[in-house]
Amino acid sequence: MSADVLDLFGNAWVDKPAKRGRPVHDVTKRTRRRVSMLVALGWGNPRIASTVGVTLPTLHKHYFYELRQRDQARDRLEARRLEVAWELAEGGNVGALREFARLLDRNDRMEAERSMGAVSADQKPPTDTGKKVTDKLRAMEADAELAAQLELEAQDNVSLN
Repeated sequence: MSADVLDLFGNAWVDKPAKRGRPVHDVTKRTRRRVSMLVALGWGNPRIASTVGVTLPTLHKHYFYELRQRDQARDRLEARRLEVAWELAEGGNVGALREFARLLDRNDRMEAERSMGAVSADQKPPTDTGKKVTDKLRAMEADAELAAQLELEAQDNVSLN
């Protein structure tokens, strides 16, 4: 069979290897994009290597740049999704406009969670507190939350009567 015949996964079909041993890995734009996408999805290097059909050292050798971008890959993927949805929405695609709005809402929620999760220096607990002190503080916070919930329930019961 010729090299333009593909298997079920889109890889070139090799009927019978020409030489002994493993064939040389051919790096293409398609495989680079695939590795970048899998990195963005949070896949581990061994799993990516088996998906691409190479060994772990070969993955490191040929796709070092893509693997190095692990921290930014997810954000780049989300940015690309927003970009594509926006381009289609500008072209008049109503479904793409809805998808862009959904992605925008999701992004706003993530940013709000990120800003709420950021603790300023004066709000951070002292680092020299031990386990007992930390447990005692957590218990006091839990007691305060429970008391607040019980107070709300009591007010609801009074308003029902």
